[in-house]
Amino acid sequence: SSGINAEYGQSDEYSFVFKRTSTLYSRRASKIISTVCSMFTGHYVFNWSKFCSTPLKSPPSFDGRVILYPTERDLRNYLSWRQADCHINNLYNTCFWTLVQQGGLTTQQAEKRLNGSFSADKNEILFSEFGLNYNDEPAVYRKGSTIVRTSSVDEETQRKKKVLEVLHCDIIGDAFWEERPELIV
Repeated sequence: SSGINAEYGQSDEYSFVFKRTSTLYSRRASKIISTVCSMFTGHYVFNWSKFCSTPLKSPPSFDGRVILYPTERDLRNYLSWRQADCHINNLYNTCFWTLVQQGGLTTQQAEKRLNGSFSADKNEILFSEFGLNYNDEPAVYRKGSTIVRTSSVDEETQRKKKVLEVLHCDIIGDAFWEERPELIV
């Protein structure tokens, strides 16, 4: 077993949460990060066409780092920060490209208009000028993707099996973690 308990990703960034008890590669950070980065990049390329109709124009590469968080609260704070960053970046990009594509602004004009704006300002631009409610945007863009392992029963064999479940949900609040306490043990 990889020891990976959960993953969170958005845009070009993914975080992998390992079990506290994982002994993968004797917990050697350099071996873990090189293998995870390599496997992630390989799967990214291999599965690209399942999610995108545009061919890759160049091979992707990803950097990586291993961080040990001393407490469950620190880990949750880190993942909450990543999800908040997803929201901030997507709200900006949604507003920016709406101003360009529907509002007729150049990219420079849109950037200048949004300079110094707050989330409330961007939401107001989207709603009052374009009739768009940001909360109606697909959750995958607003919240990112959280991947967890769940158990299900194989219909043919009646055996329990682990499956990956992709969720686009709030991981900042307590509900997600209370429903899945095994993720941060």
